[in-house]
Amino acid sequence: MAYPKGWAKGTLSELTFPDAPIIYGILQPGPEQEVGVPYVRPTEIVGDTIDVQNLRKTSNSISERYSRSKLEADDTILSIVGTIGKVAAVPVELEGGNITQSSCRIRADPSILDPAYLRHYLRSPLAKKQYEAKRLGTAVPRLNIADIRNFTVPVSSPAEQRRIVAKLDALTARIARARAELDRVSALQDRSRTTFLRAGVLGELTSIWRKNGTYEPVSELLARIPAPKQGRGGRDATDKTIAGSAAIAVNDPGTALPDGWGWVPLRQIAKQETGHTPSRSKPNSWDGSFPWIGIRDAGAHHGVEIYETAQTISEEGLENSSARLLPKGTICLSRTASVGYVTMMGKSMATSQDFATWSCTEALVPEYLMYALMAEGDDIRKFGMGSTHTTIYFPEIRAFHIALPPVEEQREIVKRIKIALARADRMEAETARARKLLDRLEQAILAKAFRGELVPQDPDDEPASVLLERIRAERAAAPKQKRGRRKASA
Repeated sequence: MAYPKGWAKGTLSELTFPDAPIIYGILQPGPEQEVGVPYVRPTEIVGDTIDVQNLRKTSNSISERYSRSKLEADDTILSIVGTIGKVAAVPVELEGGNITQSSCRIRADPSILDPAYLRHYLRSPLAKKQYEAKRLGTAVPRLNIADIRNFTVPVSSPAEQRRIVAKLDALTARIARARAELDRVSALQDRSRTTFLRAGVLGELTSIWRKNGTYEPVSELLARIPAPKQGRGGRDATDKTIAGSAAIAVNDPGTALPDGWGWVPLRQIAKQETGHTPSRSKPNSWDGSFPWIGIRDAGAHHGVEIYETAQTISEEGLENSSARLLPKGTICLSRTASVGYVTMMGKSMATSQDFATWSCTEALVPEYLMYALMAEGDDIRKFGMGSTHTTIYFPEIRAFHIALPPVEEQREIVKRIKIALARADRMEAETARARKLLDRLEQAILAKAFRGELVPQDPDDEPASVLLERIRAERAAAPKQKRGRRKASA
């Protein structure tokens, strides 16, 4: 690549202080200390800053053992193991801290390399190309320190570097504000989905429809359609009452509903079951022809029909376990671990025991039940127990009641919710597309900056090529420091 007149290309080792080589940090931080020296892991590099509030601490003795990698304000940290290429500046409050072996410290010599200029460069396509060329490993990618020291950086004069940094800071600040607005749009879309779901299953979307439509009241519907036969065994339904946030409750909460509606036990209008996991020690139970829904499947198909699953079970798996095939249209709710995922079977499938399932009678439109469960959102956890790992147990599930509209109104509600959710999905897709465009724009701006095309050159600036040659000559003439032998440990 041709650079502007006066620019130069130097290695990172040439552009950093000779007495502060590029180095990784603590290999074994030891047990976490209540009081000690903070150290930075790649996970604490968020965006382009360090999450100082959540740093772990190591002992003073371990920190002293790795004193060569101690941090100073405005040092640059680069992650080199796992997620390669995270970059952050060391803030003043972290001076004296350290890093782990998953990152390296780079202390730029500001007489030739502005630290902020370096950090922008390390995020640029030119730097990423060098990471990719020298990356080692597949499962856990990493970079060697020797390769990092030989990475090249295009440098202009220090004055031009400062102009480039000022321009990049202004442009990236605008991009950051745009990303923040997109995040706000995503949050609003999430809230709007919940709002539409709740408005639907509480009858607000169909209030005018009810005045003009003809329908069979729920009381007559239940008298006409018999309750399904439920499985035997298991614990009885609880007698406690827990009001939900929308159309689901544990037992009848007694809240008012629109005319023609009613609070109805789910088990009166749907057969409630669960699933099972065939033995993992019996390979013949798996990789068969029957789809088997796990938590990940439900997460990936939350709010939509599911047709394919990550795992399948065999006839032998069905025969030698409590798993069984449930009919198309069955609604599945994850009740353990990741509580609240809801999906609908697009064909006959089995599930794990992490789900409660309902196969609906003619009194209940399956999609209406799916939307009613989704409308609870995170509040569905109030039906369970445990704060860290919530589980909704079967006594509560067997006592689930639903705010049930007439069947005709259920279908109308489903139709209107689908339209609203499709609109929200389109908005989310546009938001994701805008994020990708911002990412590309930022990378294009960085590439332009390090080609020397972002700001004009000043002929009065001392050329970086002259400055770099002078620094090389001074370092070559400086007496070499002798390395002392390590003292043997007592």
